[in-house]
Amino acid sequence: MFKAACAAATALLLLLVMAAAAAGSLFSSFTGGASRPSDTALSDIPPGYFDLYHRAAATCPGLDWSVLAAIGKIETDHGRSSLPGVHSGANYAGARGPMQFLTTTFSQVTARHPPPPGGARPPSPYNPHDAVYSAAAYLCDSGARDGQDLREAVFAYNHADWYVSEVLAQARAYRTARAAPGTAGTRAVAYAREQLGLPYLWGGDGPAAGDPGFDCSGLTKAAYAAADVPLPRTAERQFAAGPRVLEGQRLEPGDLVFYGRGDSVEHVGLYIGDGRMIHAPRRGAAIQISPYRYQDDRYVGATRPD
Repeated sequence: MFKAACAAATALLLLLVMAAAAAGSLFSSFTGGASRPSDTALSDIPPGYFDLYHRAAATCPGLDWSVLAAIGKIETDHGRSSLPGVHSGANYAGARGPMQFLTTTFSQVTARHPPPPGGARPPSPYNPHDAVYSAAAYLCDSGARDGQDLREAVFAYNHADWYVSEVLAQARAYRTARAAPGTAGTRAVAYAREQLGLPYLWGGDGPAAGDPGFDCSGLTKAAYAAADVPLPRTAERQFAAGPRVLEGQRLEPGDLVFYGRGDSVEHVGLYIGDGRMIHAPRRGAAIQISPYRYQDDRYVGATRPD
């Protein structure tokens, strides 16, 4: 009897350990750094919200942008819902704005964590910038920081187990698994090298799409498509998609390098190593290899789509 009971207890302990490991694996997928967006995310999330989710999530270490995006989707379809309380007034529960804050909760969060410049003054729950940054701050304070307890953080946002499950499922749909480090970048560089000499063509997606050439973001999108990594079409959205290469971190072949003015991203190239990039520079020029830094280049940063 004792042996049987001991065996049963051991089996139960093993099941608990396995369950804990599975749960840890599940939640680590939302806390291991900024993830790559899936095709679903790229087609469903409006560009302005897409960028806000990424920027706001970066203010909370351990919080992935996909969790914020999932809440925005479930609450108001990223501000596209016409239901009461989304753009004015309040819903039946008193919630307001694209992230559906109660007035008292929003006031408390913004008092502790004022949103960065770019929103309304004073902050408004109807302003997407203010709402998304405040949602990130609320989740962070509720357990999302450093992945401490993401489920509890989402539950604090809306006290319902079904809500937590729906948010985490939607977040998984918005992200895609990372490729092995370096492999996608290497394949993207190999593809881009094969396009050297083709003409710049505004809006061009290359010979495979029936175009004689590429523009800058068409080339990088096609290069990563050859590596089975989906990217948005424009340079601005590619930059927003990330994940960002931290300032001071060494660039790797396959990183995307971006240039622009202020908050506007206007050009992208594919870094190939040794301080050089492949890019489609401008009308009248061919796809070429150039230094990735040059005088007055207006460099704004890099991403690593792997």
